[in-house]
Amino acid sequence: MRRAIGVLAAEHIVVGLVEGHRVLGPLVRYPERGRGADVFRSMPAESIGQCLREQIQKVGAGQNVEVIGVGFPGIIRSGVIEESPNLQQVKGLNLVASLASALRHDDQSVPVCVFNDADVTAAGVAATRGQLDRLIRVWTLGNGVGFGRYPWAAGAWEGGHIVVTLDPREHFCGCGGKGHLEGIMGHRAMRLRFLDMEPEEIFENAKAGDARCDAFVKLWHRALAAATATSIHFEGPGDFFITGPNARFVDIGMLHRYVHEMVKMSPLQGSRFETIPVSDEIGIIGAAVNAERAVFGSG
Repeated sequence: MRRAIGVLAAEHIVVGLVEGHRVLGPLVRYPERGRGADVFRSMPAESIGQCLREQIQKVGAGQNVEVIGVGFPGIIRSGVIEESPNLQQVKGLNLVASLASALRHDDQSVPVCVFNDADVTAAGVAATRGQLDRLIRVWTLGNGVGFGRYPWAAGAWEGGHIVVTLDPREHFCGCGGKGHLEGIMGHRAMRLRFLDMEPEEIFENAKAGDARCDAFVKLWHRALAAATATSIHFEGPGDFFITGPNARFVDIGMLHRYVHEMVKMSPLQGSRFETIPVSDEIGIIGAAVNAERAVFGSG
C-alpha cells in the first residue's frame, strides 16, 4: 500500500501520514490546541506556504511518502488558489509550487495535489465508510459554508455561494454577493445579522419561542434545503453529510421536510441526511485519497 501525507488547512493546520485509508501515528497540528484558532486570517500568503512546508516535513521525515494531498479553502485549479473569500490574501497563491520541495526522495520531489477542503472531507467520509464507489456530498458549516463532493471532479463547486433568495437585502455573504447560502448560514453572516446576540443564542431563543429568532431558524434550514435541492436536481438524490462547528444547529427533520417540498419528481426523491462530528482525521484521509487517485488513478 502506498504511503501518503494528508494535510487539512482550514482554521488550523493538521498533517498526518496515511496508508490504506488509515492514519499512521500521531497528527501534527499547528498551532497547538489552546493556542488560538483561525491562524490563517492574519498570516501573509507566503508565510502560509512556509508553515505548511514545515509541518509536512515533520511528518514526512524518514518516511517513504509517494504523494502529498492538501485540503484548503477556496476555488483551486491546477494547484492555484484562484479565490478564497474568507482568506483574501491567498488569492493567486500557487500552493503546489510553494510546496513542491516540501519533501524529496532520491533527488525527486514528491508530487503535491491541492483540493478544496470540503472536497477532501467528502473523500474522507467515502473512504472511512467503505463507500468509494458512491457519490458522496458534504456540507461544512462554519465561519463560511463549504460544499464537498466525492468523486472529485474539476470545477469551482462553491456551493456555499449558491443563490437561495432573490431578496436584495440579503447581503451578508463574505464574498460580497447577494442572496447567497453563506450569507444566511455562515457564522460570520449570522453575527452581522444579529448584532445583539451570538449564533448559539439565536437557536436557543428560537426554542424558547422568540418570534424573530424562530423565523430566522426556519429561513436557515430552508436555505440549506434550497441549496441541497439544487444539487439533487443537477446530480440526483443520495447521501448528504453535514459537518463543521455549526452542524449542531441542524434539525434533520425540518431539513428533510423542506427538501421534500422542493424536490417533487419521484426519481429525485429519497436523499438521506446525516450530521457527523468535525474530524481532522477524515479530512487528512480524504486529502490523501484524492491525491493518490489524481496521481496514480483509482486502481
